[in-house]
Amino acid sequence: MLTNLCGVLRSSARHSLLLSSRSFASQAGALGSFSNVLDGALNVKSSQFQESQAHMAKLTNELRERVTKARQGGGEAARARHESRGKMPVRDRIDSLLDPGSPFLELSPLAAYDMYGGDVPSAGIVTGIGRINGVECMILGNDATVKGGTYFPLTVKKHLRAQEIAQENRLPCVYLVDSGGAFLPLQADIFPDRDHFGREFYNQATMSAMGIPQIAVVMGSCTAGGAYVPAMSDESVIVKGNGTVFLGGPPLVKAATGEVITPEELGGADVHCRTSGVTDHYANNDAHALDITRRIVSNLNYRKEPSVTQTPIEEPIYS
Repeated sequence: MLTNLCGVLRSSARHSLLLSSRSFASQAGALGSFSNVLDGALNVKSSQFQESQAHMAKLTNELRERVTKARQGGGEAARARHESRGKMPVRDRIDSLLDPGSPFLELSPLAAYDMYGGDVPSAGIVTGIGRINGVECMILGNDATVKGGTYFPLTVKKHLRAQEIAQENRLPCVYLVDSGGAFLPLQADIFPDRDHFGREFYNQATMSAMGIPQIAVVMGSCTAGGAYVPAMSDESVIVKGNGTVFLGGPPLVKAATGEVITPEELGGADVHCRTSGVTDHYANNDAHALDITRRIVSNLNYRKEPSVTQTPIEEPIYS
């Protein structure tokens, strides 16, 4: 009986295979050859292709124009004032900081596009990933030609996003600080939020505790909330003459106490390198500060651990 059952099953299986093969053959015959079904040839002379190509070229050119304009910062007049003080533009600072010829992966170059009256290109801050002495770092540089490098609501978001990427990928952070702090007319939109201005410092403390180096270079104003950036960094550099760190500047001191004091006397390089200890390295100018920063990174002996757990691979069953 068992033998008869096996015979019936084999006969049924052969019948099913025969029906399947006939069905497949009929479908293939209806569709034609497979090469005709999936035709990968591209007709570049067709009107549809020409229209799509022209539309894509228009969008690409528009994107390039917007990015180019954003990279100009606050304009020629603001750039001239900036350079007259012996300061390098933020993108020149980044170029000097990176290894010669190495790439820079800029993040969010069109942040705040067409917002705030169109006067805040790149949200007033340049962020991106670059290589310093062979070490991949997250670089955050304030653009002082854009509203004095002050923080708008989207400047904060861009800053926090860069820190988030740095934390996820264990990238050392280098802050090129040249900022007047929060943009006060919009401060109501900057502070009352989970991802608010103060979270920048929380992120600094968290990453430092995780062993992700935090390095600040004070190359201009570092006022109000911005003063916490160098104070909470693992190592800080300050530029003589231009770099200042204080919560309230000379006008506020005069209004509160009547004392007349210069920015350098209140929170300059000599104060913080020789007295307060907020900063660790004294630089004569921007170029010197960036050289010191490159040396700091080279001395970190930092090795980025992979962000995913690697497991042994298994050979494929079929090759």
